[in-house]
Amino acid sequence: MADKFVEIVDAAGNKHEYRPGLEGVVAAPSTICYIDGNKGILLYRGISIEEMAAHSTFEETAYFLLFGHLPTGKELADFDHQLKAHRELPPAVIKLLQSFPPLANPMDMLRTAVSALGLVDPDPENDSVEKNTERAIHLIAAFPAILGVIQRQRKGMQPVKPRSDGSHAAHVLQQISGEAADEYAAKVLDVCLVLHADHSFNASTFTARVCISSLSDMYSAVTAAVGSLKGPLHGGANTEVMTNLLEIGSLEKVEPWVMERLKGRGKVMGFGHRVYKTYDPRARLLSQYSEKLAQRTGNLKWYQMSREMERVMEREVASRGIYPNVDFYSASVYYYLGIEPELFTPIFAVSRIAGWTAHVLEQLHDNRLFRPHAVFQGEMNVKYVPIENR
Repeated sequence: MADKFVEIVDAAGNKHEYRPGLEGVVAAPSTICYIDGNKGILLYRGISIEEMAAHSTFEETAYFLLFGHLPTGKELADFDHQLKAHRELPPAVIKLLQSFPPLANPMDMLRTAVSALGLVDPDPENDSVEKNTERAIHLIAAFPAILGVIQRQRKGMQPVKPRSDGSHAAHVLQQISGEAADEYAAKVLDVCLVLHADHSFNASTFTARVCISSLSDMYSAVTAAVGSLKGPLHGGANTEVMTNLLEIGSLEKVEPWVMERLKGRGKVMGFGHRVYKTYDPRARLLSQYSEKLAQRTGNLKWYQMSREMERVMEREVASRGIYPNVDFYSASVYYYLGIEPELFTPIFAVSRIAGWTAHVLEQLHDNRLFRPHAVFQGEMNVKYVPIENR
């Protein structure tokens, strides 16, 4: 990895090596996720993301991330049973969500709902591994229902009672739409959930680990992670991608729009990544599903516009290591599935909660409080001035 540090001087005249955004800094060891950004490799506990997407399910992936091994048939069935058994939200949390303004930011509502779940935990002081693992499973199970209440609230409708059957992905779609999920749509969303489940020390996961390193609690760590994911430089980028496609409006306008954006040194959302300097392997898989959904729906527009934007960006900036990231094609995939752009980032969270909780458990296993240094560049030896003399 190339050095990404700058040398800065503190107020006392001492020199320090500073890496903006902690780029290249190793914060902790982990056994959960491996990334080689130069070769475009992503592994979940040693298994390639391509294999996971082709053969696994979100339920199995979540188990794998949490427990460190692929489940047996019985283990997976028991895990799936636990997820289904905790699909319903506590009435107090539903009532709280329904008290919010209908058009409040969905990520703000999700963040508050997670915090509220901590208030109704019947055994909040129990910080055993077993209890925190149980909380992780309950949070994974609860996220689709939270999203469902949020979406139904936005539409002025009552929440849909969770079904006791179907996959986790089908449950997500049913909670959003109020109708039984199309089998193919559920399969596509399941792959999306697998692809987004973890990505090492990204901003939200690192936020969760920093929070839990103070020996806070699972709910606080996940609440903090949701707040981090909300940002447009992280999970919020997928919404921005679709917003841009909708703004451009047609295939022939894509190239002029991209060129104008690059000319003004603006950021084209969905391209570039802090880690990947080649094609994001998740984006490659999602592009295939975007194409399949375009053909299946008979609406080629969003896929064709995405491909054209990729073509122009490849010509202009690929030489600088800027390629499509996971957010780029997930935007058109979600849109084809009938999911509104405002829900793209919460859908991301429905998946990433598996990774967040796995990392929280790993951090607690061998914990040390995160406490980095700052380089002070303010004034030194300033004298206090009484208020009457200011």
